Amino acid sequence: MLKLMYITNRPAVAQIAERAGVDRIFVDMEYLGKSERQKNMDTVQSHHSIADIAAIRAAVSSAQVLVRINPIHEALPGLPASKEEIDAAIAAGADLLMLPYFKTPGEVERFLQCVAGRVRTMLLVETAEAVAQIDEILALSGIDEVHIGLNDLSLGYGKKFMFELLVDGTVEQLCFKLRKRGLSYGFGGIAALGSGMLPAECIIREHYRLGSGCVILSRSFCDTSKVQELDTVNRIFQQGVREIRALEAECRSHAAYFWNNEAELRSRVTAVCQKLYPSEA
Repeated sequence: MLKLMYITNRPAVAQIAERAGVDRIFVDMEYLGKSERQKNMDTVQSHHSIADIAAIRAAVSSAQVLVRINPIHEALPGLPASKEEIDAAIAAGADLLMLPYFKTPGEVERFLQCVAGRVRTMLLVETAEAVAQIDEILALSGIDEVHIGLNDLSLGYGKKFMFELLVDGTVEQLCFKLRKRGLSYGFGGIAALGSGMLPAECIIREHYRLGSGCVILSRSFCDTSKVQELDTVNRIFQQGVREIRALEAECRSHAAYFWNNEAELRSRVTAVCQKLYPSEA
């Protein structure tokens, strides 16, 4: 099943999401450069804090706490340098740290050195520069997961609609490289089934085709800035997650045909090579 991630710093909402089956509560501290990059887009800019991490950590039990830090940076007024920010996030209870908006292997390496294996790491690939150097980046030790961020990556490529990256080969090529490395990966976000400019059903099926393992439940899945009543929030999550899981069961039943064929293909090719070239086996 896809790991479902939802952005919130409200403990009560986090508990509702967890009970509905959301796997990761996403605390989003990133703000450096984000408003400038996404000034013409209707995107979430959360400005969560270290205190929010601790509050969410205390509120949930089975769900993991995923924290998106700021891009690699030196100390700024009101914001400690990346190393101190990472240390504070881990101390507050983060299970995973996500590095956004990097462009070079050096930035990733610095992030991994700061984390030093204390929690799981997730890279958010969302710049054309990172895609161009993805092989060098993925060769670094200490990367646990990768998420492909469609909002900023589509901006970087000058696309008009972020899901164009699903049809021009960009996401598929990245998924292929990640799968070869044996890394867990996901991409983008989804609304509730039956909604969204691109139906969530289409996107979920594409996740299964590409071997993705996680997705963000977007703001439009449950916009708590508009839906204030917790009973209503609970109904939205219970119904929405239940519908997603039902569609996933359908996806798995069809995908198993191709997964089983791939396993058989690999086994047969290996057997033929061993028979033809036994000295090299």
